[in-house]
Amino acid sequence: MDFVYALVAGLIIGAIFGFILQRGRFCMNSAFRDILLLKDYKLAKAVTVSLAVLMVGFAIFAFGGIITLSPKPFKPIAAIVGGLVFGIGMVFAGGCASGTTYRVGEGMMGSFVAAIGLTVGALMTAGGVLSDVKVALQSITVGTKLTLFGEYDALITPIFMLIIGIVGLVLMFYFWGWSALKRKLDAKEPLIKTDNFVESAFKKGYPWWVTGILIGLILTAGFVASNGVVGITGGWMNISNWLTSGSLLAWTGFIIFGILIGAMVSAIISKEFKFRLPKEGLTLLKQFFGGLLMGFGAVTALGCNITNILGGVPQLSLHSILAGACIMFGSWIAAYFLFMWKKE
Repeated sequence: MDFVYALVAGLIIGAIFGFILQRGRFCMNSAFRDILLLKDYKLAKAVTVSLAVLMVGFAIFAFGGIITLSPKPFKPIAAIVGGLVFGIGMVFAGGCASGTTYRVGEGMMGSFVAAIGLTVGALMTAGGVLSDVKVALQSITVGTKLTLFGEYDALITPIFMLIIGIVGLVLMFYFWGWSALKRKLDAKEPLIKTDNFVESAFKKGYPWWVTGILIGLILTAGFVASNGVVGITGGWMNISNWLTSGSLLAWTGFIIFGILIGAMVSAIISKEFKFRLPKEGLTLLKQFFGGLLMGFGAVTALGCNITNILGGVPQLSLHSILAGACIMFGSWIAAYFLFMWKKE
């Protein structure tokens, strides 16, 4: 990829992504944790909506020959171990890979420490002291590009993606959106308030369904722009290599800088930007440790929560589906022992 193109496209896609993340408070740690602790499903619904939008978007552009789908090789042990460790880590870190990154843009120093831990853990696992562990866990492979419907097929797989995505959107609208829409119609309220668009778009938090749709659209645009899924961990690793060895920044690194810029702009506009440190120093250690776990888990599982859940699952990748499920389960394990166990 041309450097100038990577610079411009990466910063633009990343900035829009970061803005949406911050306005929608989109974080899978919060989404999964809230199901267990608060019985709150709003962010989980946003994740589900984004998955359906991504399935439809990926399928359409794959049919058009604009992108090349590439489900991950199915490495079950790596998916299970890496996913569980990543899920546990994001609870300690106080955010998933994307949630941690956009919170750095808000000025949260604890998240910055977690991002450093994420980078260190990923580098240690990719080619450092933990690389042998990673290789051992990834040694078992079942299928090159295994999907829910067998090995990837350039025609059949996108058809299933399109069908599942469209049916999913219809069902979600019926069960989650129709009653609210009907109330507005019965009350003769406007479906979309346009009297203060700037306030709604740039200053107020987004509803879960708006967040889900926008996340799906921007990550589809990211796939089109780079012919690959958007990731977070690889971007932090790229920035680290640029800082320490002088290697060129790549698309992935510019995505991170874009997210930081977009989240910062969003936080400043909404008057939420502020440099903040946790009250207790132990919290910083906990977040760094959580970042280390996320870094190990992301490299081992062939991707973080964004790469696997919002990149691989829409392609019906069996590896990413298993890794995503284990990320969620790992977060529940950690959330239970950190927040619920002593109260029972």
